[in-house]
Amino acid sequence: MEGKRSVRMCCLCNERRASLSRPKALEQICRECFYLAFEDEIHQIIVSNRLFIRGDRVAIGASGGKDSTVLAYVLSKLNRIHDYGLHLFLLSVDEGITGYRDDSLETVHRNQIQYGLPLKVVSYKDLYGWTMDEIVKLIGLKNNCTFCGVFRRQALDRGAAFLKADKLVTGHNADDIAETVLLNILRGDIARLSRCSSIITGEDGPIPRCKPFKYTYEKEIVMYAYFKKLDYFSTECIYSPNAYRGFAREFIKDLERIRSPFSSLFILFVCLFVIHNHVIAYRPRAILDIIKSGENFRISTTTKMPEQGTCERCGYISSQKWCKACVLLDGLNRGLPKLGIGRSRVAIGCKEENESHGGKSIESKQCGSLDF
Repeated sequence: MEGKRSVRMCCLCNERRASLSRPKALEQICRECFYLAFEDEIHQIIVSNRLFIRGDRVAIGASGGKDSTVLAYVLSKLNRIHDYGLHLFLLSVDEGITGYRDDSLETVHRNQIQYGLPLKVVSYKDLYGWTMDEIVKLIGLKNNCTFCGVFRRQALDRGAAFLKADKLVTGHNADDIAETVLLNILRGDIARLSRCSSIITGEDGPIPRCKPFKYTYEKEIVMYAYFKKLDYFSTECIYSPNAYRGFAREFIKDLERIRSPFSSLFILFVCLFVIHNHVIAYRPRAILDIIKSGENFRISTTTKMPEQGTCERCGYISSQKWCKACVLLDGLNRGLPKLGIGRSRVAIGCKEENESHGGKSIESKQCGSLDF
């Protein structure tokens, strides 16, 4: 009928009405085709990067948020459809944040039932003798994310070791990885910059980590969770509103909105990544461009990199005598929480210093009670 708006059809199947526009490719597609495209992309990433081998015990880092919930759902589905032969487990970390983590763990417990996957929960209190509520009460809101990030990384590894997992998968998406690349550039952290964009990390450590969502936009994960009506927890951590990563996140969102090469933000972005000789497209693809720049980063053979070793206290991987978790924990136990912020070597070998000052030694609670 003349005058009636034409119905936009799905550009993939051309049979159903388009109900969404994919943020990554700007395709007008229907929900069914979106589900298939989303899941097939993850499958191709898993297969092309050989993330798993048949029989692997895989621990899925489950926080109850959208990323880990979608990861658990999709990985469980793909394992069944494509017969990966994986043994999947949910692994959660209880940081001890009242009104946040206790609520999100309720979501994880529901996911355990919904997806039929075993669940293991490890807590900061059991591993370190401290909760994040207690740490924040002692140090305030500044630098609290440093403690949580270091403790959480080790807690996941220790939980995965408890499960005898061969691989640990996390829900880090393309937005997360782009933020990390940018943060490491701003900090001048060459050691982390060389590996932060890798889809598999920690291969020289106890348990490799995999990121199947490396090229998946956060917006698409949200859309998938919403349309599939998945059960997930959406509240942000109450202790992270001023986290440094938040500034990188807002900066990248601004880059995604850029349309003109004459924008001042665009010029700054070019300056940051010109060392990679990477041509940036004038379209909302800044996230993938940043990841590509991280992949293209090369370190000079003359650059001296930190040597990987093990912590003398807990046996965790470390380039210093004590791992960062032990250093931070020692500062907490001695009533000097800022001791471990910045250069970790200032607290190394401080057992003698503890004895001379009558302080509480780290030996009262080493960083972790689960052996590798």
